[in-house]
Amino acid sequence: MSIASRARAIALAPIHVLQLATSAKSFLDHPLIGSKRLNRMGLHRARVRLADQLCRWRRRRLARHVRPEWREAFDRDGFVVIENVLPAGEFAAMRKTILTHEWPAREMRQGDAITRRIAVDPEMLATVPALGQLLDRPDLNALFHYVASFRTKPLHYVQTIVSKCGGDDLDPQQAIHADSFHASMKAWLFLNPVAQEDGPFTYVRGSHRFTPERLDWEHRRSLADPQAIDRLSARGSPRVDAEDLAEMQLGAGEGLALPENTLVVADTGGFHARGAATRPGERVELWSYSRRNPFLPWLGGDLLSLPGLAERRVGWLWGFRDRFERQLGQPWQKVGRRRPTDD
Repeated sequence: MSIASRARAIALAPIHVLQLATSAKSFLDHPLIGSKRLNRMGLHRARVRLADQLCRWRRRRLARHVRPEWREAFDRDGFVVIENVLPAGEFAAMRKTILTHEWPAREMRQGDAITRRIAVDPEMLATVPALGQLLDRPDLNALFHYVASFRTKPLHYVQTIVSKCGGDDLDPQQAIHADSFHASMKAWLFLNPVAQEDGPFTYVRGSHRFTPERLDWEHRRSLADPQAIDRLSARGSPRVDAEDLAEMQLGAGEGLALPENTLVVADTGGFHARGAATRPGERVELWSYSRRNPFLPWLGGDLLSLPGLAERRVGWLWGFRDRFERQLGQPWQKVGRRRPTDD
């Protein structure tokens, strides 16, 4: 190591130590998180265990606000399926308005799939008042909070996934994986029916629980050479196969083929995937996402969840990455104003 590199490492050491108390997860880029020596001593296992203990503590405080049948389904499976979220007529009218208007859109290609996202922002909420009413429903927000383990507003998008649209590589989202070493919430309200052939949301039931078997597996994974495994796993979003799931006493992933007007809310700290599509097509959904620092002991305190700020966050995030594209990268490219189902 050169003198300059050593000096830089020393200067950054306090920051790296502080990042251990955040959601930082990359074994490839972080000298402490990726340290075999520290992980043999139990660093990764300790972070996973503490994050899980705090998550369960926060959920106990949020549980009374959630419908009992939804809470029981989530505690058992790691996800909740809610059909007919809206009355049929209200859903049809909301869906038509969303799909027939043009909105500022961004796209990203991963393998043979393209994902288009449109922010649910003040413009969309003004055009589709029914959408704002849906997203303000107390029962749904109580469920979002419980799954995320925080009382915070999710980010909301209209998302279109176009599958089997060319390219030599497979969509990496088709591999069973966890988003991180701790709980996070994602939700999908399907605007069109999703068949097995369309690549449905897939989940390993019960994999959201950090059992002793999961903790042992996490410990073994932390000792792997990050240069010798796939890049997404090395960056903290572990891909698993049947052998890994068996080690954790888990079953196979289950594809959820569902009708339109169905909401799925899941903890993506559990193992999940985008099912492999067997035909070209598209999935269109209202997609929601919530993840916070897993080591925070409080439930709320998120100023960006306040009305007037919450609906502008996606635009701010995109703008921030645009501004610092060279330093941070920006996979979401502007494609102008599009309808969700435009070619």
